[in-house]
Amino acid sequence: MDTAPEALERVLTAAAEAAGPAGVSTPAERAAWLTAAADALDAAADELIELAAGETHLPAKPRLAGELARTTFQLRLFAEVLADGAFLDATVDHADPAWPMGARPDIRRMKIAIGPVLVFAASNFPFAFSVAGGDTASALAAGCPVILKAHPGHPRLSDRTGEILREALVGAGAPEGIFAVIDGVEVGVTALKDPRIAAASFTGSVNGGRALFDIANARPVPIPFYGELGSVNPVVVTPGAAAARGAEIAAGYAGSFTLGTGQFCTKPGLLFLPEGHGMTEALRGAVEGASAGQMLTEKIQEGFTAGLSALRDVSGMRVVADGPPTLLAIGAADFVAGGETVHEECFGPSSIVVEYADVNELIALLAGLQPGLTATVQGEESEAPLVAALMPVLTALAGRLLWNDWPTGVTVSWAQQHGGPYPATTAPTTTSVGTAAIERFLRPVAWQGFPDVLLPAALREANPWQLPRRVDGKLS
Repeated sequence: MDTAPEALERVLTAAAEAAGPAGVSTPAERAAWLTAAADALDAAADELIELAAGETHLPAKPRLAGELARTTFQLRLFAEVLADGAFLDATVDHADPAWPMGARPDIRRMKIAIGPVLVFAASNFPFAFSVAGGDTASALAAGCPVILKAHPGHPRLSDRTGEILREALVGAGAPEGIFAVIDGVEVGVTALKDPRIAAASFTGSVNGGRALFDIANARPVPIPFYGELGSVNPVVVTPGAAAARGAEIAAGYAGSFTLGTGQFCTKPGLLFLPEGHGMTEALRGAVEGASAGQMLTEKIQEGFTAGLSALRDVSGMRVVADGPPTLLAIGAADFVAGGETVHEECFGPSSIVVEYADVNELIALLAGLQPGLTATVQGEESEAPLVAALMPVLTALAGRLLWNDWPTGVTVSWAQQHGGPYPATTAPTTTSVGTAAIERFLRPVAWQGFPDVLLPAALREANPWQLPRRVDGKLS
């Protein structure tokens, strides 16, 4: 049921009122909130996994149990980020009358919470990219109240997860308006337009994300909108790798693009193979041996069916394995002529083999792709010059490059990058997975000439929080 207008108003008002105390809370206090939330979700694991399995058709074990474990790990990891303190980027420039640019005043800079954040939950990960997922965790870690627009694919799970999360946060000392769940497409749009919302994030389709991005930017006061949209995630197999490990690569590729019934944003949608690769039978056998699960929702199923039908109709397209799952193949010239149909993501258990003649043709094919989240090379170290020639175009394409690995499975860590140029995301300088995700919900402020007593604790001379800081240009 959609959230009523009066209920939405209460949620927005509460979030705005919570922004002040949440923003000035200490990193230690916020770490305690996140740890309490993780503990509460773990304690309710059996109940939540049962709800998720009933609404999403995903298996309880290992999929949903593992995803919930990832979610609570992520909350605890952001608690570690807060304890570290480097995320504040605290910087101190003492007054210097001999500064080459002229006398320099005392200037101190750090990052603060941006304000209430609206998060649009995803369908394909009912825990890790939904109510208590990475966007929520990173925004809370930054000190921002969160309003979560639930995905209609798992409404009961969303409501219950939201109840547990809010109770844990408030019970640990967070302000009352720190978190709330809302429901309804138009309700989400109304919230996005509200001047009390300071930033928004989204995981989903290109069309849906672009529509929300445009709304966020058309507001009288535009706000940051961090959308993760679509990605074809190309995989390149070099001639040497095809000759040395063809069967192994075929099995790995089939397992990757069919994982989760092809409903991962990192699903490899294109496999570039050298002409004469000799891997067709291995690919056919691997794909025909892969399991085909039920898709998350009827709407997703309908979209996949229509997309696959359009791919089959492309001139020159051949069927390698008829599914689901489905593997198609096409030559380089027909791929180029296929236009948007073959270049856009088909969300579900299908993929396309594209055959290339030489490295020059391969580079030209890659240069014509839409940017995405990932780009993978299956190669041999003996082919280093060939792979080096590919790296400029691959780096331009994606936010994460993989060597002899598969893009599905995005670990949560300090160095992770889950983003890329549009249409992969609306903000290619950021990530939605990993500790750097907190940076999306912070903004820098400089204090010039203030007495020590009026400065935030992180910038005071004695450094009471013992933060890593850059002082007069030197890290300390």
